[in-house]
Amino acid sequence: MKENEVLNTGTTTVGIMCKDCVVLAADKRATAGNFIASKKVDKVFPINDKMVITTAGVVSDIQLLVKLLKAELKLKNIRVDRESSVKEAANLLTNIIYNNVRKFTAIPGITHFLLAGVDNSNAVQLYDLYADGSITEVDDFVSSGSGSVIAYGVFESTYKKDMTEAEGVEMAIKSVNAAMQRDSASGEGIDVYVVSKSGVKKAAHKKVNTRAE
Repeated sequence: MKENEVLNTGTTTVGIMCKDCVVLAADKRATAGNFIASKKVDKVFPINDKMVITTAGVVSDIQLLVKLLKAELKLKNIRVDRESSVKEAANLLTNIIYNNVRKFTAIPGITHFLLAGVDNSNAVQLYDLYADGSITEVDDFVSSGSGSVIAYGVFESTYKKDMTEAEGVEMAIKSVNAAMQRDSASGEGIDVYVVSKSGVKKAAHKKVNTRAE
């Protein structure tokens, strides 16, 4: 399998930095090649009450890595007697990704995550954890998956600094919906989560018609 085929995960996930929060969103279609395997997949998961993550890639690896992250954070909190910061959680997960993708296996463990959270200082943060194990802190917007190119087109033309939560949610829905109109691996609906100093909340779930009207 060629590298560009491995990294072309079929989904659309987005992360948007706003004035006082981070907005994460993803579609709900799962594909196996050209086959639509499921129309109601959750691709955004709360890690705890202050962190949430989007997922793209090989489903079995995603499920395992999310479970490992949750468990490791709980264990670390017990050991150090404090909650882990968002940066610590991001570094922990990217180390797991780095080791996972380099294992010798017949099925490459390709995963791509967007991690958002809020620390005790009430500062919201967004990290792009790429499939090769690299990590980037994001200060504006980011997208992953096969529909990301289309989502970036929406961001480049409409994103502005210090957007409100409502504006961020609207942009997240608009960008994922735009991807769903043209990317066959993205579809069915959109889940939107918001992370702010109040914690993690589900802001929207929309069933979207992927046919342009």
